[in-house]
Amino acid sequence: MAQSSRDLDPAQSARNLYGVELRRQRQLAGLSLDRLSDIVNYSKTHLHGVETGERLPLPPLSEKLDAAFGTGELFRGLWGVVKREHTPRRFDHCLELEARAVRIQAFNASLIPGLLQTEAYMRALFAKGEAGISPEAIDSLTAARLGRQEILRRDCPPDLWWTINEAALQQAVGGPAVMREQLAALLPLMETRRTTIQVVPFEAGACSLMLGTLILLTLPDNSTTVYQEGPRNGEIFDDRETFMQRVRDYDRMKVCALSPRESAELIQATMETYESCESPQT
Repeated sequence: MAQSSRDLDPAQSARNLYGVELRRQRQLAGLSLDRLSDIVNYSKTHLHGVETGERLPLPPLSEKLDAAFGTGELFRGLWGVVKREHTPRRFDHCLELEARAVRIQAFNASLIPGLLQTEAYMRALFAKGEAGISPEAIDSLTAARLGRQEILRRDCPPDLWWTINEAALQQAVGGPAVMREQLAALLPLMETRRTTIQVVPFEAGACSLMLGTLILLTLPDNSTTVYQEGPRNGEIFDDRETFMQRVRDYDRMKVCALSPRESAELIQATMETYESCESPQT
């Protein structure tokens, strides 16, 4: 039986606090779940799940709730706490720095970076990441990752430079349709005022970073912190020796990468291979 939001303990978790506050504001406004669903364009099922603490609020629900209730940035502020609560602990500090960074540089060996992932790609990853994972857990993980992408829509977003191994384009996460959508989402960001994407082709050969992820986060005071992640571990480095070594590794990867224009051409060519993978319609 679904738990009632009036039974939730708001002191137990940020998710519970969000659910309790949503129900309180909805009742103050005299709105049914059906009416609120029409206003914010989210399903009644999703809103009920948020109220009962069974689901995380998928972005941009928080902005729509604040607009509907006239609550300023109440739900956006609560969401900032909720999404940190549902992130693997090893990545917590990296996320805190990511939210403050003025420049983010990243290399990903086998997956599309989290800040660039489509919702369908995320869901496919999470569904395969842990045996027996529940739909509710997938919703929670997806909401948290979508929340990270809010930095791309800030009035003054950070400078972002992603270097992606060609293997990430070829790894058919979620199947051909999901991959076509995912690769198409990269193309508008290949080379803009704030974003650069380069692909390291297979011909570049082996490199020191090919087994994981490297993220360089530069803060407003011009300090840079390194986050490096392997298959089952992640670690933050801020000592100068490690920082300099990882920056050299990253610079070497950029040298081996295709230009943004050439990278876009490779992405478009890869998208065509996913089209040919699908069975023709009869």
